[in-house]
Amino acid sequence: MKSGFSSDGSPVSRLVEAFHKLPGIGPKVAQRLTYHLLRAPEEEARALAEAILDVKEKIRLCSRCFNITDIDPCTFCGDEGRDRTMVCVVEKPLDLLAVERVGKYKGLYHVLHGALAPNEGVGPEGLKVKELLARLQGSPVREVILATNTSLEGETTAMYLQRVLSPLGIRVTRLARGLPFGADLEYADDLTLSTAIEGRQPV
Repeated sequence: MKSGFSSDGSPVSRLVEAFHKLPGIGPKVAQRLTYHLLRAPEEEARALAEAILDVKEKIRLCSRCFNITDIDPCTFCGDEGRDRTMVCVVEKPLDLLAVERVGKYKGLYHVLHGALAPNEGVGPEGLKVKELLARLQGSPVREVILATNTSLEGETTAMYLQRVLSPLGIRVTRLARGLPFGADLEYADDLTLSTAIEGRQPV
């Protein structure tokens, strides 16, 4: 590692390397986390290890919206109080949480698990597009809100979805342009995202 910490295959070194592989965790933070666990009570370390294993063993994708969940259908799809005439399409589960946090949207969701990126070999078959189309067939959905990010990949994905959804006769809208270009939904502040939801426009 470039942090000056020698990787010798010891348990400490392996844990530093494991933390360093996580997104946003640099070598110094990885070392701090490792030494925190070394000083922490054994119960705390075991609780962390068990929580990680629980996530890997118990979390799955909802069979309807493909959000991550420990029950199927997920709490959103299973909530009969939500508006079943609307589906908000997002790129990833964190975007769903961002929209939900605002409290302005009460419909259902669909998680694509990515965005179109031809240069990286990610086409429609690599996303949950086929599942979205199958879900909409014969459903009571009257509006699909495209809440993909305002990056180039997100815009490309929105245009593609608009094209394949048009023949279904369903209203397709896009979040308003209150969001700056290139911004991810998960980082948008509540007021900006709320305005974008309320001001959504047909595409």
